[in-house]
This record gives sequence, C-alpha cells and structure tokens, in this order.
Amino acid sequence: MNHSIIVCGAGIVGLASALALARRGQRVALLAPRTEVPPAAADAYHPRVYAISPASRRLLGELGVWDALPAGRIAPVQAMEIHGDGAGRVTLHAWQAAQEALAWIVESGEIERVLAQAVRMFGLPWLDDRCTGWRDGEIQTEGGERLRAELFVGADGAASPLRQAAGMRHQARPYGDTGLVAHFDAELPHQGTAFQWFRGDSVLALLPLPDTAAGPQVSMVWSMHAEAARALQDLPAPQQAEQLQRLLAEASHGRLGALRLRSALHGFPLTLEHAQMAGPGIALAGDAAHRVHPLAGQGLNLGLGDVEALAHAVGTREAFRSAGDARVLQRYQRARAEPVLAMRLATDGLHRLFGARGAPLAWLRNAGMQWVDALPFVKRQLIEGASRN
Repeated sequence: MNHSIIVCGAGIVGLASALALARRGQRVALLAPRTEVPPAAADAYHPRVYAISPASRRLLGELGVWDALPAGRIAPVQAMEIHGDGAGRVTLHAWQAAQEALAWIVESGEIERVLAQAVRMFGLPWLDDRCTGWRDGEIQTEGGERLRAELFVGADGAASPLRQAAGMRHQARPYGDTGLVAHFDAELPHQGTAFQWFRGDSVLALLPLPDTAAGPQVSMVWSMHAEAARALQDLPAPQQAEQLQRLLAEASHGRLGALRLRSALHGFPLTLEHAQMAGPGIALAGDAAHRVHPLAGQGLNLGLGDVEALAHAVGTREAFRSAGDARVLQRYQRARAEPVLAMRLATDGLHRLFGARGAPLAWLRNAGMQWVDALPFVKRQLIEGASRN
C-alpha cells in the first residue's frame, strides 16, 4: 500500500504532525491504533498536564484546534515564582514582556481529544495498525501489511518502534530520578502563578489549574530520586496522602496553605535522550527524537516545534523533490538542531547545578538568582526566549 507521507503515532505530536502536513497540502495517513478520548467529567482532570508556550499555542491555533479546547479547563500562567535551595528567588510576570500569559496549563487528554477530532474532520486516512519492522524503505505492520511512502514520520514515543526498526542512532542517559504527578486541592488561591522549588535532591513544581467545586487546584510535578519516589508510591492510599501533604508543606514552605491529594499519584522515569532526527525517508519528532528533564516544562513544546519545522520543510520544498528527499530532511534537521541542543543543555545544566553539593556552589547559584531577579531586562529575555520554544 502506497502513501505520500505516513505518520506513525497518535499522541499529541503524531496527531499534530499529520494535521500540520495535511494543512500544507500533503497527502498524509496516520498509522496507529485508533483511540477515543472521551470528554472529561467536570472536576475530574487528566493526570498529565502541559505548560503550552505562546509559540505552541500559536501553532495549535493555526491547526484550528486551540479554540476547540474548553476554555474553562485551561489555566493561564500569569506569573512564575522560582525558588533556589537558599535565599535565591526569581519572579517572572507576563507583563514584564508585554505578553498575555507566560504559558497555558492544559490537560494532555484534552489536547489529544481535539486533535483526533480535527484529524477525523479533515478526512485523513487512519490505519488502525502499528509499525513492527522496517526494511528497504517499507514498514511492516503488526497486521501483516507492507507500507511504502515518500516519507515516514516517527512520532511514536520515546520507545519509537520505527526508530528502533530503522536502526537510527539514539543515546539515552537515565537520571536515576522519577517524576511524580498528582493534583491537589489548595487552601490558598494560586492566582495564576506557577511555583518551582530547586531543593538539591529534588525539583518541585506546582502548576495552576482551574478551580473545582472544592476550591483552588494545582498540579504537582515532583522530580526526585527513584528510591524516594518508589517509597511514596508503595504506601497505602491513606498514608500516601498524609505523607505527601506533610512533605509538600515542608518543601513549599506552606506557600499555598494545606495541600490535599485529590487524584491518584503517577510516576515516570526521567531520562536525557537524543536521537538522529532524520534518516533516509524518515523524520523523527517529539519524544522519539529527544527527551529533556521536565524542570523547565518544555518537552511538549519542543515536540510541537518539531511539527512546525517539519511541516515547513516539507510544505515549501521544490516541486521536483519528494517529501522524503534528503535535502528536505536536512533542512528539517538543521532547523531543529539549535533549539533542541539549547534546551538539552539548559535543562541538564540546571539539574546538575542544583544537584551539586558544596557551600560555594550553593551560594553562587542562589546569588545568581537574586541578581537575575533584580534585572528587568534579563527577565524579559528569559520570558521571550521561553516563549519561542
């Protein structure tokens, strides 16, 4: 079976890739098991949320899906409070860079739901199957099909079957940490502020979510050593909720008052990964191409940046080139090399900096935060840089 472009994967990046390429006039098919994401119940929020940057919001708007998201389930981030492991603190406000918001907190499930709706409304072929092999420019599927295309897009996650089958270069370094996520009722209003604490042995973030019937709500993302995370995950539910409330009160210094667990606790291992983003007839995007530490909340934004760059490279190619032409894929790879490398270095560097022991380094990093907090033009540069990812 022949197609012009086949996108492997039906997560956010896969769906967005198919839609972005189709809107550029490309003949696209989606290869992934069909999934249905039902609308969420009131006051029940998907465990995984993302901080959508202004650049990603613009892309989702261009794809026609941003306005399809229920506005009442989106929380704009108007400010950020970033605390060091000493007296260091940086506060950022959207108005400091004349922006509407620093980011928007949106549930993973809601983004997937509206993207899947858009793909179906656009009439894109959806092949209910999955990649299991690659040979001589053909994909072999679980259902026994052999598929040919000018270009295959691997947007099939960190374990990418397409990347593995094609033997594309891939490097991974585990942090030995686990990211714990859960939602909490907060005693005090978050006022559209995202909070982050670098604690030496862990990084805690509390992200604003829309209020529920119980009052203010925040989403926790806590990166900690795998052993400590496992100990929390293994506790019976009542003890787990009590222990989390106690630990959060200490780590957040009671910034939002008492925090009460309102969802299940989930965990995922943290790794630093980078792959060859393009090969003969193949382009990788999202987690299949790279993973960074979640302390900056930029993983999905990097993936959506891949989507935009790939759609541009393919959509603006010369008429005599195919979608999988080596020169087209080189353009894509070059376009993404700098932003991906910069984010990898920044997140890994921060993780190393705040994980390092020793009084001189501790003093230096906290003094640096105080210096940044006193310079409005530096804050503006930080905000504008983050908004472009």
